Amino acid sequence: MDDVVALILAGGIGSRLHPLTEDRAKPAVPFGGQYRIIDFALSNCLHSGVRRILVLPQYKSHSLMKHLRDGWSVFNPSLGEYITPVPPQMRTSSSWYQGTADAIFQNVYLLQRSGAKQILVLSGDHIYRMDYAQMLRHHVDERAEVSLACMKVPVEDARGFGVVKVDAYQRVIEFQEKPKDPATVPGNPLMSLASMGIYIFDCELLMETLINDQKVEESSHDFGKDILPKMIHSHAVSAYEFGGEEGRVTADRYWRDVGTIDSYFEANMDLLKPVPPIDLYQTDWPIRTALVNAPPARTCDGVGGSEPRLSNSIISPGAIVSGGNVENSILSPYVRVNCGAHVSDSILFDGVCVGAGAVVTRAIIEKGVSVPPNTVVSVDRFRGVTGVGISERGILVIPKGFTAWPENVLKPGHDVGIRRREKVLQ
Repeated sequence: MDDVVALILAGGIGSRLHPLTEDRAKPAVPFGGQYRIIDFALSNCLHSGVRRILVLPQYKSHSLMKHLRDGWSVFNPSLGEYITPVPPQMRTSSSWYQGTADAIFQNVYLLQRSGAKQILVLSGDHIYRMDYAQMLRHHVDERAEVSLACMKVPVEDARGFGVVKVDAYQRVIEFQEKPKDPATVPGNPLMSLASMGIYIFDCELLMETLINDQKVEESSHDFGKDILPKMIHSHAVSAYEFGGEEGRVTADRYWRDVGTIDSYFEANMDLLKPVPPIDLYQTDWPIRTALVNAPPARTCDGVGGSEPRLSNSIISPGAIVSGGNVENSILSPYVRVNCGAHVSDSILFDGVCVGAGAVVTRAIIEKGVSVPPNTVVSVDRFRGVTGVGISERGILVIPKGFTAWPENVLKPGHDVGIRRREKVLQ
């Protein structure tokens, strides 16, 4: 792996995840209680033996770079290992990164200095576990100049992806960007091969290609739209199927693009299934993050002796459920759920406080928000309220610093049964 440099593209503006990306880059959005989205790509690199990593941030990068400093200062520079954030340097032009390929082109001098033979290109906003060493081995064994990681998806779902058409030898013969009529897998007309945004390039070829792409005025400087469709006609491009033999990773075959509120919410809820489709409990492939120095999570009786109830939920360090009710939810560090409150099917970020008697259902609540006592937090109660986000599938997002709570309080003394009925009616 000494011949490999990984480039993690982490500069997307993340507009479809707004307001979670109001103050942070998409890869820095919290996930699963204690992680950040970028932790998955970084952990895959760590466990795959890829120890030279350049992270290319751009928009609202402070939170991301702080996370890299606090959680990922683990490599040894004296051994040539590093994780280095590289914001736009304006070395090749006066513009910010203009596309995925342009982001790497603007840092081509780092590739020239690296001495790398292969470049591993990754996205910083996907949730999955993968042994990149297996893909790199496949790249070398197949004598490929470019390799694309792909996964099988139903044809009806493939229209939202870059789709790869292959021959009988897994050589890529066509690349379709979000096609209306996706190519299918040989011998299986119901499935297509979708690109995962994970690429391996021979270093010299990548540098030459990026330099030539800059000379094309009509190019959008994007791998899926411009670079890959041209390369398959002139170079050996191989498809590597994700979920086959994955080396040391248990083959859960889980990969999610969490680019929207709904996909982000659903990926978090996947962690709460009786058997989660992504295996976070493999002891020799842990997802690393910046750990919080917090006391253990706990439950305790609330005021008046009300008992806490906790069901099918993730409770992070420092969280306290004090006489409240939590079901099918994810509580980040230092969340507090007070007496008589009911939280269901929700994600609460760091330091959220749910007041006594409040009801929270199908909501994502941002860092540090305090929900007033006896307040109902649901989509129906917040329609038309300025500042909140509501997804296509009815997930309510309460942003940081929110204080414009509508007059929708429950009367003190309403029990949990009443609040449960409130939830069903919504």
